[in-house]
Amino acid sequence: MNPQTSPKDTVVVITGVTRGLGRALALELANRGYVVVGCGRNEEKLSELEKALGGGSKHMLRKVDVSSDSSVKEFAHAVMETKGAPSIVINFAGIINRNGKIWELSAAEFVAVMDINVKGVANMMRHFLPLMMKQGLFINITSGWGRTGAADVAPYCASKWAIEGLTQAVAKEVPQGVAVVALNPGVVNTDMLMSCFGPQAALYMSPDAWAPLAADAILNLSVNDNGASLNV
Repeated sequence: MNPQTSPKDTVVVITGVTRGLGRALALELANRGYVVVGCGRNEEKLSELEKALGGGSKHMLRKVDVSSDSSVKEFAHAVMETKGAPSIVINFAGIINRNGKIWELSAAEFVAVMDINVKGVANMMRHFLPLMMKQGLFINITSGWGRTGAADVAPYCASKWAIEGLTQAVAKEVPQGVAVVALNPGVVNTDMLMSCFGPQAALYMSPDAWAPLAADAILNLSVNDNGASLNV
């Protein structure tokens, strides 16, 4: 597998493209000539991104709730019908709980994080991996907090630890030619970081500065990285 060989024929599916890292990477890969297929839940922001991508029919954006199995199933079908099997899938869609001790957070808040961060990735795996059985790169965005715990973000930590384990397990299930990877993007100044760090989030690099580094890292991955937990 070598996604760099022909960008114009390489379909990259990205969840969570309406903001932050997903949006920045979608724009970066589109600028490099790749075919971007993105999804998110905010129609207004999807429209804004469509304009930023230049409109036309090369790229494809859809409103999708990754926590809904049926929504992801419909999305996968639409991608296959319109663009064919993707070469790369990158799961950015995610949320973080408000800062608080686990006993200060409601059951609903915990479930909301798990629905998007864990069930969302599982739904994408369920419906997109069968389209990539010959070759492909499936990337689950994790976090440093998926490898070490932190106070006040226990639901988020739990979700990202789950992604690390899910990635390692599924990597043992896919056929040769397919790689499933957990990728920690590092600390970047996003809305999610601001919810945790407040004004100090501005001390870290912006998504736009991060995107070229991430694109290089992702496009250099190969089947030899199957099951790995890596960092940008």
